[in-house]
Amino acid sequence: MRGVVQQSVVEPSTVNCDGDKEKKKKRRSNRRSKQTPPTSAYSSAANGIHGEASECTGGDSKTCPHVTAISNSSSSKQHGLDIHHANVDGLTGASNVAFYSMPSMHISEQTDSMEVQSIPNQYVVDYGRKVFSHSCLEPIASGGSPGTFANKDLFPFPHVEGYQKKYFDPYWSMEAVDEALKKGDAFKAVFRVNAYNRLEAYCKIDGLPTDALVSGIAAQNRAVEGDIVVIKIDPLSLWTRMKGSTGISNNYPPVEDCNLLLEDSEISSDSCKGKGKVDAECKHAHHRSCPFPEKGFCYGDSTFTGEAVHLDPIGPASCNLVDPYLAAASDLLHADFCSGQNELNTALGRMCALISSFPSKRPTGRIVAISEMSPRRDAVVGYLNVKQWLSYRELCGKDAKNNKTSLPLSNREYIHLTPTDPKFPKMMVLVNGMPDCIRKRLEKGDSTVEMELVAAQIAEWDEESPVPQARILRSFGRGSELKPQINAILFENAIPSPEFSPELLSSLPSVPWEVPQEEFESRIDLRNLCIFTIDPSTATDLDDALSIEKLSNGNFRVGIHIADVSYFVLPDTTLDTEALIRSSSVYLLQGKIPMLPPPLSENLGSLNPGVDRLAFSMFLDINHGGDVVDRWIGRTVIKSCCKLSYEHAQDIIDGIINGEIYNALENGHPQLHGHFEWPYVIRCVKSLHEISKILKEKRFNDGALRMESSKFVFLFDENGIPYDTMLCEQKESNELVEEFMLLANRTAAEIISRAFPSCALLRRHPEPNMRKLREFEAFCCKHGLELDTSSSGQFHQSLEQIKEKLEDDAVLFDILISYALRPMQLATYFCSGDSKDTEGDWGHYALAVPLYTHFTSPLRRYPDIVVHRMLAAAIEAEELYLKHQRMLQKHIRGESVAIRCFTGIHFDRDAAESLEGREALFAAALKHRIPCTELLTNVATNCNERKLASRHVKDSCNKLYMWALLRRKQMLFSEARVLGLGPRFMSIYIRKLAIERRIYYDEVEGLTVEWLEATSTLVLNLCPSNKRSSRRVTTGKWKALEDVAFVVSPYDLEAELGVLGGNSNEQVGDTLVAAKDLEAISQFDTSKSEVVPGFFPLTLHLLSTIPVSLHPVGGDDGPIDIGVRLYMSSYLR
Repeated sequence: MRGVVQQSVVEPSTVNCDGDKEKKKKRRSNRRSKQTPPTSAYSSAANGIHGEASECTGGDSKTCPHVTAISNSSSSKQHGLDIHHANVDGLTGASNVAFYSMPSMHISEQTDSMEVQSIPNQYVVDYGRKVFSHSCLEPIASGGSPGTFANKDLFPFPHVEGYQKKYFDPYWSMEAVDEALKKGDAFKAVFRVNAYNRLEAYCKIDGLPTDALVSGIAAQNRAVEGDIVVIKIDPLSLWTRMKGSTGISNNYPPVEDCNLLLEDSEISSDSCKGKGKVDAECKHAHHRSCPFPEKGFCYGDSTFTGEAVHLDPIGPASCNLVDPYLAAASDLLHADFCSGQNELNTALGRMCALISSFPSKRPTGRIVAISEMSPRRDAVVGYLNVKQWLSYRELCGKDAKNNKTSLPLSNREYIHLTPTDPKFPKMMVLVNGMPDCIRKRLEKGDSTVEMELVAAQIAEWDEESPVPQARILRSFGRGSELKPQINAILFENAIPSPEFSPELLSSLPSVPWEVPQEEFESRIDLRNLCIFTIDPSTATDLDDALSIEKLSNGNFRVGIHIADVSYFVLPDTTLDTEALIRSSSVYLLQGKIPMLPPPLSENLGSLNPGVDRLAFSMFLDINHGGDVVDRWIGRTVIKSCCKLSYEHAQDIIDGIINGEIYNALENGHPQLHGHFEWPYVIRCVKSLHEISKILKEKRFNDGALRMESSKFVFLFDENGIPYDTMLCEQKESNELVEEFMLLANRTAAEIISRAFPSCALLRRHPEPNMRKLREFEAFCCKHGLELDTSSSGQFHQSLEQIKEKLEDDAVLFDILISYALRPMQLATYFCSGDSKDTEGDWGHYALAVPLYTHFTSPLRRYPDIVVHRMLAAAIEAEELYLKHQRMLQKHIRGESVAIRCFTGIHFDRDAAESLEGREALFAAALKHRIPCTELLTNVATNCNERKLASRHVKDSCNKLYMWALLRRKQMLFSEARVLGLGPRFMSIYIRKLAIERRIYYDEVEGLTVEWLEATSTLVLNLCPSNKRSSRRVTTGKWKALEDVAFVVSPYDLEAELGVLGGNSNEQVGDTLVAAKDLEAISQFDTSKSEVVPGFFPLTLHLLSTIPVSLHPVGGDDGPIDIGVRLYMSSYLR
């Protein structure tokens, strides 16, 4: 049997509960006559699963809802049930059957409705808008009737005896999968879900320019976000139209918002330095599945130079944030695609030709196997729908004893789990399988469990169950509190505990610690050199320092000194394993979870001022044109003379701090250690600034790309609660550090790739997605802006020219940067030996360099430690080779330097390829435990995953604190710009919070919508509340006007507030205002707000400016989000 369910959105009528058997038979006959043949589980976007919305008219001419259930099997009586279906005469009475399953969900949201439509084999009966699943009823001795429940979840329950219909096709065997992959009949891909519509998922197949759409539950075949799946592509005749293309899409729901600037299904990804200081590279773009890139909250620097773009979706109804596990999953795909490469290339070539021939078509497919399950299956966070279950228990036991705990728990009782991540389906949790602490509270009828965030994992999802069965692990606490939310974020991203084991801590040197004498003998002593750090004022892990000397020839010798963490973190030790597992420090705005134990990251390894520390030093001789004419790299001992903050360095650059000697403590300046004087330190900072400007100019002349957008930081009170935000601009002191870190990373990449060409850990940034880049070009052209994207350099110059042109419209430029970031792809670590055949793709697009890696932050990034070991091996191999050649090596400072064949400016390939050179490199690699290609590929994969997880945690915390800020303010008014318009919703950009949101205005009581397709114009107006738009068939219940617009009276609202009572809604002038809004208004003086409300009728075009009201959503009653409504004024309602 294949069932189809859909509910029409009309008001319920009186229910007739006295039907006889003849009427029942007639109704069943009528329903069977409406039966439709089953469709393919994977055919088109509709997937053969969507039902038809219907309305029925009762004898009193009132409309009433009903649910169509189509069956191709015998009557439901064969299951021992007396099911009364709805018909045009009303709804029949309920049989005396109680349920050992949860009451079902009333379909109100469009996505939920579509989700239910895709569940086959479903019996449904409707008791006056109360919908129950009949797929797993279990009679009990009590003769009570089901009664009425809050209907939130419409799912049959798994593993019901006597009713084991299969909802999904079985997975292919491993042999069939291997054969299909070899022949190109199927492909491996990462499964990504559209957060706006979970029935839409996409698979990026290597070699194809377009993602494949997997539409509907049946076609998705139990795959979840982040799974590595095997997808079989449908024939061309079943492909769907691209969203935004002309014509009618085959997808459900129909694409009505065709004037959206960009598609609804595109994605990108990101990572970022969480330290708060500028990352020494670009900040890469997010991949998302929303029609517009949603800019995230930025803390510290969010400048784009190719590595990390702070552009993140917010909330469960927002864009699909790239999952922190997806990049790592993508890396696993390549190794399995080697066999049968010729056949595969042929199949890919044919498919590429089809896509090229039909550019308006998107490939569709179905999942036939899951190659590797996503780690996200074990890290689900959500809310239990406890109140439904308690109501059900109360009804089941109403004829038993009055004691609520008197009814024993059945092994068949489930509670629904609603994940906070909208990309995951609702799940069923066996009550008896819950942790004792939660189960006992449920037995006592504790409904507050519903307000708590819980950790869960998907236990199983077989062919007989339309939804997965989950297992609850623990409760985090109330969803309205910050600590439980933060703990849930850490769990969801598999972030380890901030605590380190006693065994690991005992392996560290004791504090205070002094540099061993043997290290002075094997290293260069630089303690008499003026070296200092420049970091955020709150930084405790200082892993980079700078120095500068002017040479006799006029060049400058810049020293870049990086903490030698590899001295403490030896290969294959417990500490090394723990660092690899963590891979990255995680920053939480008001704290961090370090990669290394604090005694190491904040003391032993940190370049704190006034103490001897081990370092990797890189001296670069730079001429006045910004060229590096000579270099030396080696292990050293340094002593930093002071810790400068970015603010201190900026004051020096701006001339606020002059060369006069002053008392550091009295004037609030940092303490100066050693024999150095402030005038000399100030001259060094200014010299470094001048050279950094030359390096920056040269870098952009060579084709680098940089994208800047507005950045915000939170202001916290003494309790750690945010109370405001402020704009944070990039300072020249940030750029000073950035330029030298970029140069050091490039140098390290060049050295290790030459010395160890098959096992170098590098970082690449691919070229942008060309199709998305063309879309951005079209957008700029439409608005009269010239854009050249022929290279990264031309792209940057075009954006700079546009920035000058839009000097008076900073908001529009921020929007343009949002669109410019969309085509950018993810920067990732990789092993050079794993990509020998694609050496042309090793480069870094945004930095416009052929080789790049991470070297400058070993205290918080594991890849930097690996690179340090590779550099140490290269240096030692060089020394071994030179010793063998009996060449004298002279001291680096003041004397000529012997030729450095492996680490110098000029690489001696003949020496490296000679027998002596190969032996030296092999011996050094063995000593420093340089990983082989296979192991290093695994390291890169793990680091990619953890880097994204770290970034995702930071972004989620930004969203959480923004939610907490709004919760404190209750309501916030702001101006917004319209990014996209359509007949159902608009997408807007709110610069005050640097976020993007959607406002849905279709099916709203008292609101008329006029969409002018020819001019892309939207007109919203008020209408009498008893009138509704009849422009199309509805799919959900009508929303209240206050859900879409905060409407105030032009009268002095503040004066009116004092006389209002406590009703749920109050009349203010001629405007009906919800009580919840009155409380917010009482704390926010609208008369003093700089934002002026709009007026009806409201006429909007693309890029129009509109006033909006922002408010917090969720907490105790669901996932947190930031709600947005139109801020309007009207005399009429």
